[in-house]
Amino acid sequence: MAAKKGELLPSFVYEGTNRRGQKIKGDMAAKNMALAKAQLRKQGINVTSIRKKSKNLLEGLSKKKITALDIAIFTRQLATMMKAGVPLVQSFDIVAEGLDNPSMREVVLGIKGEVEGGNSFAGALKKYPLLFDDLFCSLVASGEQSGALETMLDRVAIYKEKSELLKQKIKKAMKYPITVIIVAIIVTIILMLKVVPVFQDLFSSFGADLPAFTQMVVNMSKWMQAYWWMAIIIVGVTIGGLIEFKKRSKAFQDFLDRAALKAPIFGDLVYKAIIARYSRTLATTFAAGVPLIEALDSTAGATNNVVYYHAVQQIKEDVSTGQQLQFAMKTTNRFPTMAIQMVAIGEESGALDAMLEKVATHFENEVDNAVDGLTSMMEPLIMAILGILVGGLVVAMYLPIFQMGSVVG
Repeated sequence: MAAKKGELLPSFVYEGTNRRGQKIKGDMAAKNMALAKAQLRKQGINVTSIRKKSKNLLEGLSKKKITALDIAIFTRQLATMMKAGVPLVQSFDIVAEGLDNPSMREVVLGIKGEVEGGNSFAGALKKYPLLFDDLFCSLVASGEQSGALETMLDRVAIYKEKSELLKQKIKKAMKYPITVIIVAIIVTIILMLKVVPVFQDLFSSFGADLPAFTQMVVNMSKWMQAYWWMAIIIVGVTIGGLIEFKKRSKAFQDFLDRAALKAPIFGDLVYKAIIARYSRTLATTFAAGVPLIEALDSTAGATNNVVYYHAVQQIKEDVSTGQQLQFAMKTTNRFPTMAIQMVAIGEESGALDAMLEKVATHFENEVDNAVDGLTSMMEPLIMAILGILVGGLVVAMYLPIFQMGSVVG
């Protein structure tokens, strides 16, 4: 029975002898037991016993998740093997042995089993739609049809590596401020639950009225001590609700995409990242020999933003009526002048893919510079947040003591 789309192929444990009569044992991924035996016979192994590997629940839970970086590494290693003249099936074995992630290794062996069973490489990749998107599969299919699979894999590898690097840069920009704010909130909670009550007991022995600011902090501390569990539930439900709402509501996703572009600090970074993704994807697909209309269709989804998805769809419609790409891009009012001019040069010189790659490289560098600038720009804002949260609590606690000192004086 064939594995469902997106699922890993079943694994079989075997024992047998090789051509020299030596006893060997191991495991392999295949659609079914009959296909596993056939593959082993092709390798010159006389099977004495074979059984389906039982699934261990704890093993399943401990399996590492396959990330976009794993896919990028797999693509690069496979491209390198094929450029060196290693046959495709043998390349799968070599790449699988060098992978650190067991889940990814299992996927590679599953793809190998599909190819050995007579399926095309692109067809084998389509068995894992959660890992290999339509763009990846169509580029590999183009490489197989043109007889230049190793060249196409190299292009796909560059595309995946650049895309992943771009994501990492954006995550880097977000990680620092989010981490500091979370630490500040945790410190504030500890102060509210552990430090403020000590001062509260001290203040109650004074018998005098507390300043309004101090009284507000004391009241907040009392509420948190009594209803801390409610605060956790409210925060958890709010975060979980927003995540679920984002998954289910297209309107909410569109709102977040539009808001990201208009954000005062991160908006420019998001904009440059989208232009870089657009240029890189279109350059890769067009260079692969994909017609411009189809390439634009793939590029629209790769922008990961509803505003630019609709903009690229509009470009596709304009180009399909005979309009040049540069004019179609200009009509949307969504692309920088530099990108439009480079596309114009590319169309006139017949080197559109090369010009788009230059645009992508330029904006990827811009994202890199923006991340560095953003980190230094965020520091004063983060210090202000820390000052308000932590410094405000300290001032509130010492305010009555200062007042007492002035009265005594």
